[in-house]
Amino acid sequence: MRRHVMELAPGDRLENDIFNNNGVFVLKKGTVLNNESIVKLVQHSIDYVDVDLSSETEASPVTSIQKMELQFNDAIDAFESIFLESLATGKFDQNDVDDLLMPLMEQLTSQKDVISLLLLLDNKDNYTYNHSMQVGMLSYYIALWMGYPHDEAYKAGKAGFLHDIGKSMVPPEILNKPGKLTEEEFEEIKRHTTYGYEIIRNSTTDEISALVALQHHEREDGSGYPQGLTSSEIHPFAKITAIADVYSAMTSNRVYQNKQELITVLHELYRLSFGKFSPEPTQAFIRHMLPNFIGKRVRLTSGELGSIVMTNPSDFFRPLVKTDTRFADLSREPNIDIQEVFVE
Repeated sequence: MRRHVMELAPGDRLENDIFNNNGVFVLKKGTVLNNESIVKLVQHSIDYVDVDLSSETEASPVTSIQKMELQFNDAIDAFESIFLESLATGKFDQNDVDDLLMPLMEQLTSQKDVISLLLLLDNKDNYTYNHSMQVGMLSYYIALWMGYPHDEAYKAGKAGFLHDIGKSMVPPEILNKPGKLTEEEFEEIKRHTTYGYEIIRNSTTDEISALVALQHHEREDGSGYPQGLTSSEIHPFAKITAIADVYSAMTSNRVYQNKQELITVLHELYRLSFGKFSPEPTQAFIRHMLPNFIGKRVRLTSGELGSIVMTNPSDFFRPLVKTDTRFADLSREPNIDIQEVFVE
């Protein structure tokens, strides 16, 4: 059957070899299309192709990601226990942390669709526990993307997972206050960094996680807290966790702030990498996250639904979106933005 490229879907199989208008070979007969090959057809200005409707579609990669939901649920429940133990005793059992994280990190190694993992976690109820899971996961990925070996990436992920353990010592009426904090309340919130350092040092010999808990709100230009450190004084894993922490916080619903759109926050992190955040982990994060959005279903502020088909070389943060009726090049339509990204 002849189909316009806007009607193609992952799993469609080509009936013929495909050449562009200049006679350049693009895709061979029998190719089972995925998001990347559909993008390739778009890039070569190919309007119509013949597809074999009798072919079986490929299983969606999201299916394997959704299998992790039960593991995430168990991990969040386990972290709640660690959090409450820290509140009650001022320390936790470090074996509980490793027993929780080691199998989870092993599973993450084989998962490439980080966006769907984040969206799965974002569907959970308790922000504090979900946020810690997201930051641990993202810190692990960022370390891998920067070239750290797996054992070092695990340490970064573990530190990210524990970065907010000090919030167990902050009164819940302050931690969960929906309105603006008073100056005194904000000072108490800021103490979660030193509380976390003390809890981890009381619980483990893991000085890296303790330093990350203490330093994840420090900034390259010295504007952070609690010590006003500058770039050379901040542990590399604290720089990684700082990025994961802000990304997770800005893309999640909190009691005092609605979540922001995922790609928009990446753009904001890029801006902050010139002074506030270390540029190396920030750029590694952005470079590896952007391809994850290709193929994702989105809602535009125009009300249109569609899928991201390619990043835009002229503006990485304004992709090309295929809707039901057109291709929306957001780099040329400044009045339209992505409102929401969906996991399917």
